[in-house]
Amino acid sequence: MERIQLTDDLSFSRIVHGLWRLADWNQPKEQTLALMEHCLEKGITTFDHADIYGSYMCEKLFGEALAVKPELRAKMEIVTKCGIVLESPNRPEHQSHHYNTSKEHILKSVNQSLENLQTDYIDVLLIHRPDLFLDPVQVAEAFTQLKEEGKVRYFGVSNFKHHQYNMLQSYLDFPLVTNQIELSAYNLENFEDGTLNLCLEKRIAPMAWSPLAGGDIFSADNEKAARLRSTLEKVAAEIGAPGIDAVLYAWLLNHPAKIMPIVGSGKTERIDAAIDALQYKLTLDQWFEILHSSMGHEVP
Repeated sequence: MERIQLTDDLSFSRIVHGLWRLADWNQPKEQTLALMEHCLEKGITTFDHADIYGSYMCEKLFGEALAVKPELRAKMEIVTKCGIVLESPNRPEHQSHHYNTSKEHILKSVNQSLENLQTDYIDVLLIHRPDLFLDPVQVAEAFTQLKEEGKVRYFGVSNFKHHQYNMLQSYLDFPLVTNQIELSAYNLENFEDGTLNLCLEKRIAPMAWSPLAGGDIFSADNEKAARLRSTLEKVAAEIGAPGIDAVLYAWLLNHPAKIMPIVGSGKTERIDAAIDALQYKLTLDQWFEILHSSMGHEVP
């Protein structure tokens, strides 16, 4: 599988496996391990987590599976996030839903993630959401300490806009390596507001969450979804793709920003469908036809 070079000594698989639903799959660790191995065999080596996923349980479930074959750790890149605080029976000390990007919270979250994932290091740590109460000095101190301690190799952000990214970067002595943002043919916000251009400006490859728009394109009955489905079906027929999901992935993969879609499914056939989308090349006419269908009008 194609790989995206983030730094001299760190690369991600072009397709990333997302584990945010792992707790919902309600499967034994042996099945999670088999899914991990399937991804690795297919070339997906990058696994995306967050401390809050599954009400703070997904990292632990992944770690329990990884502990069965700890030698797999050297074959993968683990991404996780911190900064969101949720009320949960698994965190009884939490009294409300808020953000916490203090140095103390970041350090505590990473130490807990390392324990849950049963690993000595995290490849990339992301701040999960922009925090209106963020103190960049504290974030920089936390990042620097974690880097010096060898607990985190690299750092990035998630859902950050241009000004938020630049503000945090200005306090760091090392570059942020990615921005994980929502990108799909259905949701164009980060295409239109300059967030994707930020990634091109900084020469960082973005990770794309919800590349299938959370299933809205398949199920929504609004005019936009119906219009887009029709175009996707037309393009699928033209390029010989088995379904519109392949076209949705291909639409992102064909973009020059080196977008890395996150596939959040526990079904091997869905993961394989995303991998297969790497083979489909869209013409410029097809790419813009999909864009126009989403916008509801042509570009000026």
